[in-house]
Amino acid sequence: MTKLQVTASIEKFHSAEQLWFWFLYSKSMRNNVLRARITPTRRPCEILDAEALITKLYLAGKLTDEELSIMKRFGDKRRAPHQHIWCENRASQLWNNAMSVIEDAAKQRGWID
Repeated sequence: MTKLQVTASIEKFHSAEQLWFWFLYSKSMRNNVLRARITPTRRPCEILDAEALITKLYLAGKLTDEELSIMKRFGDKRRAPHQHIWCENRASQLWNNAMSVIEDAAKQRGWID
């Protein structure tokens, strides 16, 4: 019996937000033992690579507890905080700072165009 090989191109992320939302979605699928449908798109990193990157940024002091909290809270909502909504103004600033840090690090690794 032969293994089925799927030729798939590697699609880089367009932004840190796309990377973050992909990471949360993929992690929830893995944690819930659900199988996502197979798509022809592969990513330049694995879930554990993204988790390691975020952990390293946190341990290096480049991401704060507050930023991680905002990233998780709005990641669960599947949207970024909006700067023009008064109660989300501060969260938006923290989100943008965190995404900037993640984007710089992910670009260095070749994950973002």
